[in-house]
Amino acid sequence: MVQALTHRSFGATNNERLEFIGDGLVNAVVAQLLYDAYPHLDEGSLSRLRSQLVSKDGLARVAQRFELGPLLLLGTGERKSGGRQRSSILSDTVEAIAGAILTEAGFGNASRVVGQWFIDDVQRLDLDATRDAKTQLQEWLQGRHFPLPCYEVVSITGDDHSQVFEVSCVCEASKHRAIGIASSRKKAEQHAANDLLEILIHE
Repeated sequence: MVQALTHRSFGATNNERLEFIGDGLVNAVVAQLLYDAYPHLDEGSLSRLRSQLVSKDGLARVAQRFELGPLLLLGTGERKSGGRQRSSILSDTVEAIAGAILTEAGFGNASRVVGQWFIDDVQRLDLDATRDAKTQLQEWLQGRHFPLPCYEVVSITGDDHSQVFEVSCVCEASKHRAIGIASSRKKAEQHAANDLLEILIHE
């Protein structure tokens, strides 16, 4: 477990590999919790709720509950610059601890432990987060003083009665471009907005 608390700034033996495997476990466990708790929600809504919980800020809140900050092994520079409170470091540490439990105790035991970290948060989720993805993306960008996103129809294929729209979504907050594909332009824009929002949350 010491390795799970060791940031790369501390030395060559650190928590990055554990973070890698823990990330997959956390995502799978939270997805299962949401699937069971909200049987009426569709895939897009469940994805947006999961993004809230496993985002950098969401995982940092878990770390703060367990008061992980004082336990972190950090290099001198990170200690002096406030690394013990930095959301990115805290969130990575939560994933690393999940990875450490997985490697030591196996998938079943690790899933049960990690599930307990999130069960209350799942029950307290604001289901308004399942609302229109374009609105969410706009609010996210405006809240950080970025311009609104741009949508562009990349292609329209198929017969008139069964067209398929491919729409791209870009914004100044990210170098990535998201693509949405659906049976209408409106739906394709929603899919693209949702994908770009997930990218922004996890960057």
